[in-house]
Amino acid sequence: MNKRLPYGPLGSQLRHLRERKRESVAEVSGAVEIDERVLALIESGTERPSEDILLLLISHFAVEDDKAAELWQLAGYDRATNEEEQIHDSAQQPGRQQQTLMIMVDPRIMYSDAVEVIGSHEGVVMNFAQQGGQSGQPLVVSRIGMSREQAKMLMGVLHQALYDLDNPRRKQLGDGK
Repeated sequence: MNKRLPYGPLGSQLRHLRERKRESVAEVSGAVEIDERVLALIESGTERPSEDILLLLISHFAVEDDKAAELWQLAGYDRATNEEEQIHDSAQQPGRQQQTLMIMVDPRIMYSDAVEVIGSHEGVVMNFAQQGGQSGQPLVVSRIGMSREQAKMLMGVLHQALYDLDNPRRKQLGDGK
């Protein structure tokens, strides 16, 4: 491994994914909420992304499972090794509970357990997050922006969907005629 660029292969792969989507460093860094300089250092191979940032990049680029596992390994986050170490550490420390965080890498559905809504006269931005990142802070898994008009329509649609779930219409059987 090159000591000057310890994460060169990972950086090259991430840069290739960004270029394939025809996105700039500014666009990707804005999407995953990191500084452009940090993304540039990651792509150059001089810096390793945190697990949270790598998961966001994998999600942003809609990376397939096999490729995601490869990126994870290139970053040095080998799951099997980490799990074995955690099991070994837990055995050494009685009473210690092992916590597991599972984030779906399916780009079609992003689950969240928290949302932050930021509004202005032009529209709103919703940041959907999951609890339990390495730092214990919520991890933003998706950001959606829309106009005020769209937000009002979304409120109506959500209200109707929830009402329909709470008040199912009873279907009556006909008399067979």
